[in-house]
Parts: sequence; structure tokens; C-alpha cells
Amino acid sequence: MQPLAERIRPKSLEQYIGQHHIIGESSALRSAIRQNLLPSILLWGPPGVGKTSLALIIANELKRPFYLLSAINSGVKDVREVIEKASDNNLFNQNKPVLFIDEIHRFSKSQQDSLLGAVEKGVVTLIGATTENPSFEVIPALLSRCQVYVLKPLEEKELLSLLHYAIKEDEFLSKKYVTLKEHEALIRLSGGDARKLLNALEITVNSFDEKEVVITNDVVLQVIQQNLALYDKSGEQHYDIISAFIKSIRGSDPNAALYYLARMIKGGEDPLFIARRLLILSSEDIGNANPNALLMANNCFNAVNVIGMPEARIILSQCVTYLACSAKSNASYMAIDEALAAVDKNGDLPVPLHLRNAPTKLMKAMNYGKDYQYAHSFENNFVELEFLPDELSGTKFYDPGNNAREAEQRNYLKKLWKEKYGY
Repeated sequence: MQPLAERIRPKSLEQYIGQHHIIGESSALRSAIRQNLLPSILLWGPPGVGKTSLALIIANELKRPFYLLSAINSGVKDVREVIEKASDNNLFNQNKPVLFIDEIHRFSKSQQDSLLGAVEKGVVTLIGATTENPSFEVIPALLSRCQVYVLKPLEEKELLSLLHYAIKEDEFLSKKYVTLKEHEALIRLSGGDARKLLNALEITVNSFDEKEVVITNDVVLQVIQQNLALYDKSGEQHYDIISAFIKSIRGSDPNAALYYLARMIKGGEDPLFIARRLLILSSEDIGNANPNALLMANNCFNAVNVIGMPEARIILSQCVTYLACSAKSNASYMAIDEALAAVDKNGDLPVPLHLRNAPTKLMKAMNYGKDYQYAHSFENNFVELEFLPDELSGTKFYDPGNNAREAEQRNYLKKLWKEKYGY
């Protein structure tokens, strides 16, 4: 019997749950589908958010032949065979076939190169699915020929809607009397992943011998713990391991971080995937508490790229232990989010006139650049001047963390700005 996720896979855009930002009624993608003018696209998002389902629906809506390859078990030969079939199909069919490649980030450069000609000539419309940033994992020549759509983790209301749909519409679950008394544990275990959610639901329902099933949080947690191996059979434990790895470094536990690093190495994880996560963490979780962390992580990434495994494990270990033992601060990470929120809230506020360039006489006549004071002409290279738009004057985005380095920054800013920013 097929898994629940396969049995209730949506067949149309109307049945598809989530991702309204890319397939809503007024979206560009939906318009392209309606007009049968779909370009090659890349669907980027975490597991279980509907990438494969969306690709299948698109091909179905367009009434085009559909070819599927998985990057895990397909080589250049497989790609060429599919392209050859698609070329033959094009001779008798005006609608160019859709070639869907799951986990396209796992394709090597040569495998991706083998796709270029077919995409360029319009032999196929490529739909690639990836959990990794295409800018890093897809060759520039192929990336430039594709539009990238970012899929988001499903929200609680969408996951809840999916649960109710499965209980009502699935041919097996609908034969039982299932009462969803509590849903929080199922939602929490899913992590926004629809496949995980449906796996957990099916395992829970199947744990009841009788037809009447009452789902509570306690029941779900007890059943899932007993069936943990089954729950992770799709290999998505990978994402739990990387989560535990990052949180161990953030929590300053080098021992736990090394354990999860070893788990990933033993599991055959791409070392560059790990190194990229360390780069992000060095800025997000350490930041100005230790600026050398970003340098260390960047050097680690470059070294791992040059050295490769198995020796790269030593470089990763050095970087992991350094980052775990470093002082931590998320102040710069929080600061940019605060600033982005201010832009969203206030829109494009005008730049103060004294900060504007005045390359023309007209601009000078309009007071562009008037009263600007050059900081280096003053003592300590500082002059008190208003740099924010009037509406945001005195707004503090950056709040230095509680550590030695950022304490120095706080004292320096307080000395310069007195009470203006509340440092």
C-alpha cells in the first residue's frame, strides 16, 4: 500500500495547499500556467512543502508529457536518454515535455551541463526541485535560464487543513472514525513538512486496532517514540541532525557539536553543506562578539572545497570547536531584521537633504548636500549629524550584545551619541 502522502497527493492547483505567494490567483506563475507559457523553473524549499506535487500539477494543467529523474540515482546517461525521448516526443507533440529533476542540487557539474542544450533549444521545460540555495548548487549557465521560486514551510493552519483533508478523503482513513481532538504534537513533529505530518498521522491511526480513533497529543508522542525508525524512514532525519548540530554550537557545547558532525560525516553528508552552515552561524550567532569567527568559517569553507574528504573532517572539526567555544551574539542578526521591519512599516522614506549628492547645479539649488559635515575633518573623526530620515530619528536597530567586544562598541557609541540612541 502506498504511503498516505502519496495517496492524497493533490491533482490540481485547487487541491494544492500552501504557497499562495507563488501560485495565488494573481501570481506570475499561475498566469504562465494559464497561458501555457511556462519557462524552466527551480523550486527551492525545505522537504515536504509540495515541490514534487507542484511539478506534477503543472505538467497536468499544461497537458504535457512528464519525465521524472531523481538526482540521487540518475547519471549523465539517464539524462541523455530522457532528453532523447523528449526530442522524439516533440516531433509528434506541439507541447514540449516537462522534465522534473528532484534534488537537482545533487547533480554534478557534468550532469547539469548535459541539461543545458535541451533547455536552451526548448526540447524540454525543466522543473528542478532543491532544498539547497540554487546560487550555490546550480551552475550559472543553467541558473540563468531558470526562474527561481522559493517555497515556504507550511503554516499551522495549512497543516491542520491537510490533516482534516486526509482524515476525510483518504480511502483508508475515511473508513475509520477518526477524531482529531488535539493536533499540536502532530504539527510540532512535522516542522512544517507535510510528508512528515502525514507519516505521523498514518502511524498514529494505524496504532489503533479498533475503528474508533481519538488523536491526542499524548497518544501521538507515545506512538511516534515507539516507531521512531519508521517515522524517519524517508531519510529526513538528516534535517534533525543539522538542526541539533547548529543548536549545539549556538549553545556552546563543542562535544555535542562534534557528535553531530561525526553523525553527518558517517552518513555521507556533503562537507560543503556543513561548511556553509558554519558560515551562516558564524555571523548569525557569534557576529561582533568575535569577528574572527566569520574569517575562520570562510577559511574553513575554502579549505574544505580545496581539500575534500576524508581530510576535510579535520578542518571542519577545528572550525566547529572554535565556533562552539566562542562568545556568542545575535545582535547584528537582530539589527538587520529590525531595520527591514522599519522599511516594511515606513516605506521609502526620503533621504535627508544634507546626505544627498549634488552633482548638478539644480541639485545644489535644491539644497542637496547643504550642511553636510565631513567626519574626518573633526576631532576623533566624528561630528554629531542626523543620518536617519526625520521619521526614524533616534531609532536604535543595533543593540550590542553582552560580551567583551560588543561592550567596547556600546561604550564607544554611548560616548559619541550620548543619550540619542539609548546606549
